[in-house]
Amino acid sequence: MKDLHPILHFDQVRFLDQSNFIHIPAMQSFATDDALCLSVSEGISTPTARLWVHDRTIVLGIPDSRLPHLQEGIKFLQANGYQIVVRNSGGLAVVLDPGILNLSLIFPTGKKLGIHDGYEAMVSFVKELFMPEQVNIEAYEVVGSYCPGDYDLSINGKKFAGISQRRVKDGTAVQIYMCVDGSGSERAALVQQFYEKGLQGESSRFTYPDIQPDSMASLSELLGKPITVEDIRNRILYKLNEISNTIKTEPLNDQELVWFEKRLEQMVERNEKVFG
Repeated sequence: MKDLHPILHFDQVRFLDQSNFIHIPAMQSFATDDALCLSVSEGISTPTARLWVHDRTIVLGIPDSRLPHLQEGIKFLQANGYQIVVRNSGGLAVVLDPGILNLSLIFPTGKKLGIHDGYEAMVSFVKELFMPEQVNIEAYEVVGSYCPGDYDLSINGKKFAGISQRRVKDGTAVQIYMCVDGSGSERAALVQQFYEKGLQGESSRFTYPDIQPDSMASLSELLGKPITVEDIRNRILYKLNEISNTIKTEPLNDQELVWFEKRLEQMVERNEKVFG
């Protein structure tokens, strides 16, 4: 593990597996990560790895909420069976469904962690997960993908994961979504159509991505074999055991629940402002 980022060598790590909570609203996950950021910031919690999966949901970024025909885009998504939420971190629209596994790595940062360290730590961790496959995972912006960014993860030029980062007080949550199974191009086509409905050919001060569905694929498609969310969950737990001395599994404590409720309330208010 010589290429593992140094901030990923833990004495003790907390493992919070919520990958079976697929039917809870996605905004609860963002509130949970905020609460955990506050907890590690205050020294209440050790660094934490949290897994989460949600049913069919489109998570919008703030710029998406300013589309000139946003309501038309939302109606299209709802007609296709998707819930919609505006998140509290940066980026643009992404898809959540039972074939997509999300991992949050939450660190106490203070002033010693640079903005790129969190991204690079997640990249190194994911590369470690797939060492047995001997595939070349690259980190660069995949043009034509949804929610493009410098730390898109791809194999043979096709994106399967994207990373975002959110800082709350002196805590940082580095969040990655990984398209594990299903069709990456079908998910991308859905977001492509959302933007078409939301823009309707109008120009905008913000440049929304020109999505090319064939720029994205799932890990099952890229590796040419069936892979499940549970498979990746087990790899993550095994790797955490390798890089830490102790793993503890603890639900949110009383103080964290107070923070969670407050952050969830803020998420609800933000979404009400967007959707009315």
